[in-house]
Formats: sequence, C-alpha cells, structure tokens
Amino acid sequence: GIKWMSSLEAKFEDAKDKKPTAEKLERLRREKINRFRHQHRISVQGTDLPDPIATFQQLQEEYQVHPKILENIQAAGFQVPTAIQMQAIPVMLHGRELLASAPTGSGKTLAFCIPLLTHLKQPRNKGFRALIISPTRELASQTHRELVKLAEGTGFRIHMIHKAAEAAKKFGPKSSKKF
Repeated sequence: GIKWMSSLEAKFEDAKDKKPTAEKLERLRREKINRFRHQHRISVQGTDLPDPIATFQQLQEEYQVHPKILENIQAAGFQVPTAIQMQAIPVMLHGRELLASAPTGSGKTLAFCIPLLTHLKQPRNKGFRALIISPTRELASQTHRELVKLAEGTGFRIHMIHKAAEAAKKFGPKSSKKF
C-alpha cells in the first residue's frame, strides 16, 4: 500500500535512515585532518601517517609522554607546537622514519628530542643509549642545551662530546671500547 505522511514526518523519517556509516565518519575525519594540515602549511608524503597534534597536552593523553617533559616544555615558554612539531613528533613516536624540512627557528630540535626521550622511557645506567650527530659545534651546543632543559628532573644525563681525547678523560680510557 501507500504510506501517507506529512512533509515534517517525511523529513524525520529521512533523518532516521541516514545514520553516519564508519566509512563516512572516517572520510570526514580525514577531511578535517587535511584542512588542519593545509591551515598550518604541513605537507606530508607517505602512507598510514599518524594525525598531527594541535597541543602539547595531546602528547600525554595519546602517547604517554612523561609529565615532567611536558612541564619542562611549558617552563621553556612553548605554548603551542609549531607546524614541524605538530606532524614530526607523532610520526617519530610511532617509530616511523622521517625526513623533515623546515626553516631555521621552527622548532626542529624539540621535534626530535621529545620522541627521543619518550622512546628511552627512563634513565638506565647502561652507558650511552642515544647518539645525535651534528654537522657543526654550534648546532651540537644548541641541541645539547635544548635536551638539558627538556630532560631536567627526569634523571637523564645529557653529554656533549666534541673531542675524542676529552671524552676518554671524562668517561674513562676504555669508553671507546665500552660504548
């Protein structure tokens, strides 16, 4: 038979039938992420990329970054992540390889130091556990300074080695074989 209803009832019936499917929700989420990346001029390539973060607090909620590290980030005056930090930190926290390019002063050092300390989880007395090689002494000093500030209160020991002879004196003559 024929079903008779008012136009108001028909609109209500149509709304009931159009439940958002998982596919549609995922498409809407992807569109939102793409708008966010476009707004912040983040260009990415690759497959199955993690979503960018909008705040540093998301690092604790989604990636269990040590609360002291987040406290140190705020104490250093960083309120909101920069574009490189928004995308690079989640990529590295997922253990993915990354090749990133951003202007000087855009926050690249912090973008790789946060995942580095997070992957190490906690200090251990097992020698050197991470190595950062820098092309210049100035960049090594900057990285060292940022890591010291970031790791303050976590128990990590941050060292900068720029001469092998000084390293042997500081860490012992057998350090080159040990580490």
